[in-house]
Amino acid sequence: MTAPAPTLIEAARRLADEVLAPGAESADREGVSPATIAEVKRSGVLGVGGPVAYGGAQAPDAVAREIAEILAGACCSTYFVQAQHHSPVRILAAADSPARERLLRPLCDGTLLSGIAFSHLRAYPRKPVRVTRVPGGRRFDGRVPWYTGWGLNDVMLLAGVTDDGEALFAFADAREQTGLRPTPQLQLAALTGTRTVGLELDGLVVPEEAVVRSRPYEEWAIADRPKNTNPNPAVFGVAGAALDLLEAAGDAEAKETAQVLGERLREVRREAYALVDEVPAGERLADRLAVKTRAYDVLRAATTAAIVAGGGRAFGLGSPAQRLAREGLFLLVQGQTADVRSAHLRALRG
Repeated sequence: MTAPAPTLIEAARRLADEVLAPGAESADREGVSPATIAEVKRSGVLGVGGPVAYGGAQAPDAVAREIAEILAGACCSTYFVQAQHHSPVRILAAADSPARERLLRPLCDGTLLSGIAFSHLRAYPRKPVRVTRVPGGRRFDGRVPWYTGWGLNDVMLLAGVTDDGEALFAFADAREQTGLRPTPQLQLAALTGTRTVGLELDGLVVPEEAVVRSRPYEEWAIADRPKNTNPNPAVFGVAGAALDLLEAAGDAEAKETAQVLGERLREVRREAYALVDEVPAGERLADRLAVKTRAYDVLRAATTAAIVAGGGRAFGLGSPAQRLAREGLFLLVQGQTADVRSAHLRALRG
């Protein structure tokens, strides 16, 4: 049965409190474990946005955002691995493809976890991954610079650009195979635990029935560009977790700082989500970017305050404060586009 939205939020909180938060430092240093992903799959959160007819909850966006905040605040590495899953579900739900009937239900009910390999499309007119038609399917060649969740995901949604400028998306098994080889795991300053690799594509062929979308690149880009002008809910989750640490520090100065920054966090969160919910996606982009950079300011202040309040102890690898500070740095550049980068640098100059 499909879980109602309040039940999903409760399930996310249990997952966060009982599994993610206790294992966050271990996941950060050693990698998100298959056992943790099994708990994520069992929790039901992977189906939050999926169609009810396919076992999903089809919950409002506000519910999905709250779940994202809860998971990110508990363990940003695990949050980020599962975050890749939701775009393939949305795309597949709207697709007219045989892959829809084959994959949508197991993706919604948590049987399968999907990754994504399409952020490189934003490099266009460069074509890091090229797609050509071959008998019975499509061939992918090139290099995916970032792929999160290697060894944890079951399938991936892979994209490339055709010679005639189409952005084409297709599902493939997330495993080494003919035409697909992972690089060694990337060593990152934060979220190394996400098991992120590059993918070398040298003649990976997927069957035609695995294709889920093909459209002119510019048409895809018009729909994609506004998305990253809004803050990632994880920003609010990580900032909130840092303020919880600050509140728990015990002294009056830390508590007062937590209260002041908490008020700023609630206000910028309210403004950000009002723009998402009440304004058409392609409108008021400058306002969205301004709110996004303010959210970054609060995130940076909150994670810095947690470090300051913790003193030298905050730099131990067992301290949540140093992990949250590094996760905050990661979120400053996650999903960054040229427009976001320019707006953020302008705000920092100001």
